[in-house]
Amino acid sequence: MNRVVWSFACFYLLEVPFLDSALASEVKRPSLGVDIISLNGKWQLMNSNSSVSLSAEVPGCVHTTLQRQGFISDPYYRFNDLAYRWISLDNWTYTTLFSVPTHVRGKGKAVLVFEGVDTVSTISLNGVTIGKTDNMFRRYDFEVTGLLKDEENVLQVWVMSAVTYASQRSHAHTEYRVPPDCPPPVQKGECHVNFIRKAQSSFSWDWGPSFPTLGIWKGVRLEVFNTSRVLSYTTSPKYDSEHSSWNVEVELFFDVFVASKGLVHLSIPLLQSEAEFQLSLTPGQSKKSFVLQLNQVRSGLVCFILTTPCHFNIHFRGNITIILVAFRTVELVQEPIPSSPGLSFYFRINGKPIFLKGSNWIPVHAFQDQVTTDMITILLRSAQKANMNALRVWGGGVYEQDIFYSLCDMYGIMIWQDFMFACALYPTEKDFIQTVREEVTQQVRRLKSHPSVVIWSGNNENEAAIATDWFNISVAARPLYVKDYVNLYVENIRDIVLQEDSTRPFLVSSPTNGVESEKEGWVAKDPYDPHYGDTHYYSYYKDCWDWTAFPRTRFASEYGFQSWPSLSTLSKVSVSSDWDFSSNFSAHRQHHEDGNQQMLKQAELHYILPNSTDPVQKYRDTIYITQVMQAQCVKIQTEFYRHSRSDIIEGKGHTMGTLYWQLNDIWQGPSWSSVEFGGKWKMLHYWATDFYAPILSAGVEDKGDLLIYGVSDSHSEKHNVRLHSWSSFNAVCSLESNVTKIKAGGSTLVFQHSISALLTQCGNCTRRSCIVAFHLSSPEGQLISPHNHIFLSSPRYAEGLQKPNITDTGIVQNFFVTLHCSFPAVYVWLDVDNIPGHFDVNGFLMLSKKSTVLFGAWRPTTAEEITANLHITSLRDVY
Repeated sequence: MNRVVWSFACFYLLEVPFLDSALASEVKRPSLGVDIISLNGKWQLMNSNSSVSLSAEVPGCVHTTLQRQGFISDPYYRFNDLAYRWISLDNWTYTTLFSVPTHVRGKGKAVLVFEGVDTVSTISLNGVTIGKTDNMFRRYDFEVTGLLKDEENVLQVWVMSAVTYASQRSHAHTEYRVPPDCPPPVQKGECHVNFIRKAQSSFSWDWGPSFPTLGIWKGVRLEVFNTSRVLSYTTSPKYDSEHSSWNVEVELFFDVFVASKGLVHLSIPLLQSEAEFQLSLTPGQSKKSFVLQLNQVRSGLVCFILTTPCHFNIHFRGNITIILVAFRTVELVQEPIPSSPGLSFYFRINGKPIFLKGSNWIPVHAFQDQVTTDMITILLRSAQKANMNALRVWGGGVYEQDIFYSLCDMYGIMIWQDFMFACALYPTEKDFIQTVREEVTQQVRRLKSHPSVVIWSGNNENEAAIATDWFNISVAARPLYVKDYVNLYVENIRDIVLQEDSTRPFLVSSPTNGVESEKEGWVAKDPYDPHYGDTHYYSYYKDCWDWTAFPRTRFASEYGFQSWPSLSTLSKVSVSSDWDFSSNFSAHRQHHEDGNQQMLKQAELHYILPNSTDPVQKYRDTIYITQVMQAQCVKIQTEFYRHSRSDIIEGKGHTMGTLYWQLNDIWQGPSWSSVEFGGKWKMLHYWATDFYAPILSAGVEDKGDLLIYGVSDSHSEKHNVRLHSWSSFNAVCSLESNVTKIKAGGSTLVFQHSISALLTQCGNCTRRSCIVAFHLSSPEGQLISPHNHIFLSSPRYAEGLQKPNITDTGIVQNFFVTLHCSFPAVYVWLDVDNIPGHFDVNGFLMLSKKSTVLFGAWRPTTAEEITANLHITSLRDVY
């Protein structure tokens, strides 16, 4: 399965008048009569000693405001993350003035709603403190009835330095330490981020800067009403397997000022299903649930409901907005596997096992107010175009914007949703637990209606941190930390999720052994055990071409290799003197210990490193070689996992998911991403479109044999294998397998041949002088899988590999470029600098004299502009 396909129908929730005659003349529906005054827009911003005072936009943050007003330059530029550290160490005050119409002030209840404050603040209205915040991920509602003035109202939000707050909370926790104290020095970050409910990566990470932001990062509004207001609503389609029927549970969350009664009418006209319910509201906050039984399912929809997720529109009449709901079931299957110890670990959607193909999602920007719908759309469309059907929203960032999940619903991208805890232990004081409980409740209610969310996960790597002793905890102290771990993730987070959402599985951590971890007291002896659950695996000094070193895991939820982004991306935040791998800038931008050396050492195993005498060209070529290395390493590992889905070898295998680390970047720097900051595709992302293709042929060398697997949903194919010499465009020989039925939803060995015999049979070929190319075709000879290839030796030792002398005939109408070369070329790479868009293929093996490539632009451009910015590189061009 490539991606999930959605189908649409209509669902109505009709709100009818109250039955209370005394209220009917004034308020006709429960949600009517709520006046909403937006307080977004221009505020005033001031630092602690009043030396900085300027106009600010809300939503927004301090850094963004200072940049927009010209007080600072781009925080991402060169070493500005250190130069602007003072901003996060100061305290700041936001102030706004607003007036309220007389008819609004006269209503019964007034509430100030803050959708998101970053992070620790004290809020006052007209000089009266109305509340405090301590959690970036929560919405806060403060009642201000009786505090509103006839004329101007003064609203102030005093925001405390997150760095100072975290430090104070850590030092106040004297009974025992809660590690880690600080990030590694190479990250140049701040300390004690685990003591504050804020994006954990904002204090630094191994792929991003330290910008502990401050501000009002989401909207602010005043809500005034007489009777009640709807706080939120959820929809949960559920399948009754006993009766083979569906129902929809609708939950409405109210804030009620005056008791009232009414009716709720639910209707899905397309399915001829409707029901009416009594509604009785009492003062205070309450939840009301209604279940609509579906009377019938039209024959045209049966296939969708039983095989793939299906979307339905929900229309709320009155003041409630339109949302989406989908009929689909999700199961995380952990059950015994024949001939294997341990348990399976795979997702079954609507009764069908699904292999998850995707990546990990990190925050799009260090300053969340800078994240636009276009930025999110470009990244999600890029994932979709790379044949991904899943993304993991990683637990060290943020719960994403509503538009992110809505687009994933639309694009058929399934979401593994972490809660925001990562790579640390956490305190369990009462106030910390309480704010986390509210955070989890709000986020589950916000996201559970999205069909794209298929699993909740409590944290990133925290079970592994305890189990493998990341923080040098003594044996005697370990039970205390395990107790805190269970308290936070099991007794609180898990408990809330299971109460709020019965339609999805919940994992306590990732990686984890799943139900086996639960049996071992929630912290397994070895959470990386490939016989259970999911694994994270990184190894930078081992040869990544050695596929036998990879864990034959049930589910690979993290793995990857670093590369540098393109020069056009880096040039926006650097100067020419920075363009050297030994420069201070290159060292400063690298936040992973020995990362730059690891990239070059891994590349040097198989490639000759660039040696141009032109410093800038050498820098550009070195960036290229890191992207070649990354793409090749991740390709080999991903193809191994994909063809292992049907294998059980020495009790290991049955791999059912691959989420490489990572999809996107937070800034312009080296990382594991396949898409650069700004949306430009690295070579890895182009290759992902092939290794995540619905039908794949993958080759490995095993004990002297060439093995080629077919991975497919259900097809009959034959396999074509060709050997090419580096010195000629003509195939030295070509072999074709018999028609083979490839296992539906699995992998099948379609070709096996001794390499030495193959070379002898072909003649004029050695491991160093030839390359093996292959693909799958239909019985009629139609190509149905991407072309693939396997090296029989490292390209650095290739014999006959010559400079290909690639030229282009210029960009013609519709942005086609035709390439010509004198000799076969490997890793052919096209780059158009800052012109946004992507080619239909890139980083490819060119085994013909001519090849035509299409560029798809994301903005208006011309053939002349593309031609002027086009750079073409192949492996043999860099040395």
